[in-house]
Amino acid sequence: MTVPRILVVDDEADLRELVEITLLKMGLDVDSADCLASARALLQQHDYALVLTDMRLPDGMGIELVREVAGAGRNIPIAVITAFGSAENAVTALKAGAFDYLSKPVGLDQLRMLVQSALRISAAPAAPGKAAPAAAAGAGAALRLMGESALMRDLRAQIVRLARSMAPIAITGESGTGKELAARDIHAQSARADKPFVAVNCGAIPESLMEAEFFGYRKGAFTGAAEDRDGFFQAANGGTLLLDEVADLPLAMQVKLLRAIQERRVRKVGATVEEPVDVRLVSATHQNLAECVEKGRFRQDLYYRLNVIELRLPPLRERLEDIGLLADAILARLASPGEARAQLTPEALMALRGYSFPGNVRELENVLERALAFANDDVIEVVDLALKTAGTSNADPEQPAPAVLANAGALASVAPLSASQAPPSPQASPLTECSAADAGPADAAADATAATAATAATAAAAPAGPVLPVSLPDHLDQVEREVICRALGQTRFNRTQAADLLGISFRQLRYRMQRLNIHEPE
Repeated sequence: MTVPRILVVDDEADLRELVEITLLKMGLDVDSADCLASARALLQQHDYALVLTDMRLPDGMGIELVREVAGAGRNIPIAVITAFGSAENAVTALKAGAFDYLSKPVGLDQLRMLVQSALRISAAPAAPGKAAPAAAAGAGAALRLMGESALMRDLRAQIVRLARSMAPIAITGESGTGKELAARDIHAQSARADKPFVAVNCGAIPESLMEAEFFGYRKGAFTGAAEDRDGFFQAANGGTLLLDEVADLPLAMQVKLLRAIQERRVRKVGATVEEPVDVRLVSATHQNLAECVEKGRFRQDLYYRLNVIELRLPPLRERLEDIGLLADAILARLASPGEARAQLTPEALMALRGYSFPGNVRELENVLERALAFANDDVIEVVDLALKTAGTSNADPEQPAPAVLANAGALASVAPLSASQAPPSPQASPLTECSAADAGPADAAADATAATAATAATAAAAPAGPVLPVSLPDHLDQVEREVICRALGQTRFNRTQAADLLGISFRQLRYRMQRLNIHEPE
């Protein structure tokens, strides 16, 4: 078995010797150089598992060596040694293609962790020139940044390249574009794939608990601390830590996080000593971090530490050609075990491709999940999709799209509660005389429901010509809202009983209440 060879480039003899001794004790072969010229000569002669170079050398800057090695396309991780507190140099080196960095004075624990990470990368096969297909984007994940558009192929190619570095990555993109999936892909493609991946929603942790959650605590550190507990950093040690919605971190926690990133050491609450941690940091947010910095809500120094490399995820409206592939995968996941996957009609697929999807892939999942509840014989029609109309295009993309209930099955769920509670039956009118030969089941059901909702007096006074609502979706929503409110009123807002009265599931009732903005009175 070939012993890995490391190249150390530094003009300080004492530091160079310290690093050499540490690496030799790890069972590695070591070559040394005191300037750029000597390093270049050695790189021509050997294949190295790692190059470790100082930033300042007698005949130039170590960043030059970083660019040369990275630009040559050789599968050689290169790390830099920077002066204490020189964060800008470290960020510059990482952006130039450096695998990682060490700060002076060099900590031997950090040096060993860096070398072990580099050896895992060197042992892995070289990154392919083209991105892996969607099915191979992650380790066994059924849904993981799928799509065959040019944007998605480029994105996967970036992920393959970024996975071979330790540089912090900031993933940006609108809500619902798959930022956590991208982070998982980076982890799965990296040499850390067999180590933990820990995802943290920074906006979901109470501020008073943040330090304990991130760094852990000792027994007795505070009331309720009955035993020692590791934090997120310790849980992700050796692997990847995703800081989701990082813009929601309070300023006090941002200071502590910055120190942990710079020192690569954390101190548990109630502890007196720090412990080293080895994590690859990935952050994600749908907010504009640069604007947050300008407004004073996010520290500039932390921003530069996290935003070394930015990975932008495109919104779904920029890659509508991927919708067919995404829809097939979502419907396959939603299918019950042993059942056939539901199919979209060509018209339904065309409707999806013509929609802007302000909620991105998450909204596509919601649309298809709702459509399955309305579809007949596992065939999803355009009416089952209930896409937003142009008048609701400015709705909050985080909220489910309002449904246009235009089929018989949907309308049956909002039928009158009982004969005694139903409004008086109207006299025959053009709305109720529409036969099956003149209109489809959806139109007939809609017209019948509209007529049922009218009062007898109104029906008697109706003009001879057809009376149609100005907006059918709004009209049907109003009918549904009234029936649900009556059911809730009768059951004193017991939603379980109301769902039983209406002949729908509790989940369906909850969804309809959210969509129609029905809340329990205070």
